[in-house]
Amino acid sequence: MTRSFRSLFLIGCSVFTLGMTSALAATSAAATDNVPASSASPVQMIGEMQNVTTRYEDTLVHLARKYNVGFVEMRAANPGIDPWLPGSGTRIAIPTQHLIPDAPRKGVVINLSEMRLYHFDTADGEPVSYPIGIGRSGLTTPVGTTTVARKMADPTWIPTDRMRAEDPTLPAIVPPGPENPMGTHAMYLGWNSYAIHGTDKPYSIGRRLSSGCIRMYPEDILTLFNNIPVGTQVTVVDQPVKTAWIDNKFYIEVHPTQEQSDILSRDNSGLPDYQMTEKDMRVIMRAAGAYADALDWSKIRKVVKERRGIPTVVATRTASASTTTGIDTPVKTISSKPAETANTGAAGVPVARPANRAVSSQSVRDLGPRDNIEPAHKVASQPVKANRYQD
Repeated sequence: MTRSFRSLFLIGCSVFTLGMTSALAATSAAATDNVPASSASPVQMIGEMQNVTTRYEDTLVHLARKYNVGFVEMRAANPGIDPWLPGSGTRIAIPTQHLIPDAPRKGVVINLSEMRLYHFDTADGEPVSYPIGIGRSGLTTPVGTTTVARKMADPTWIPTDRMRAEDPTLPAIVPPGPENPMGTHAMYLGWNSYAIHGTDKPYSIGRRLSSGCIRMYPEDILTLFNNIPVGTQVTVVDQPVKTAWIDNKFYIEVHPTQEQSDILSRDNSGLPDYQMTEKDMRVIMRAAGAYADALDWSKIRKVVKERRGIPTVVATRTASASTTTGIDTPVKTISSKPAETANTGAAGVPVARPANRAVSSQSVRDLGPRDNIEPAHKVASQPVKANRYQD
């Protein structure tokens, strides 16, 4: 951050803090004297952070699937670690703790920057969260609210004319099976040409590689498919910065933006140039409310600059806690050795069906045009309909 930008930033923080404090003073006085107990509030954070120690054969892509996180999540949480050769005995952070996005707690909530889906059974209950893959640059996944319009097991995929023009080797139709880019299950949204579905390329989860659809690990789409009825509300937001007050502590969780995620997706790429933006500051100030003067801006700048996707305490509602440092969240330390399971895939990952192809680091490095672009598709029904879906 340049000297001039830092000066402007500090001035902006002071002015914005005074404005926010004045505007919110009248409406927040009662909250200052009587902070509601956390037990009376909806769940604000789920999961626990985990640490693992790698074996020689481990890669971040295999660890990501094993612990049900996405590839960019793993890279962001472990800056400076070679994703393909972390080496034996390397300490790896597994980002399995998440603040809840700022969205209606109903049905499905998808946060694009986080590349994560949340399924709510009840508004106040703890949601189940899954990593996802989303639309690439130029074919981004839309933001807004829709519903699950219909569901299909064993979908058939039909490439669009555009996709076949780009890759003439594509077949006219791909039947259900291990080579189907839609995977084993699909849930079609009210938005024309968009769906939540599985994939035949599990290593694409946690990346922006689709043509707009939401991809899930094969084992995750099966679980969600069985728990989501037609008509379920689906809300899509794009929130790289998430916040929450929990037990009088103010947490922020900052992820790379969609564009920054593209840099982290590439092999041997450096870290993106992260900067605090005015929008980031507004989100944090608004959420802190009348307690904005307790914010630790030096810690906030560090968290925003690193964008590791880890919930971090940056303020408290008591004067004695305003100097808290570090990540004040529980950490569960475990071994990376996979648990024994009856049906596992690469790196001990439970798989939904035995037809899934094994994933190698070389196959991920060699992503070509067809791997990067799973073309728009449609589903065979009785008879096959002509509508097509982005992927």
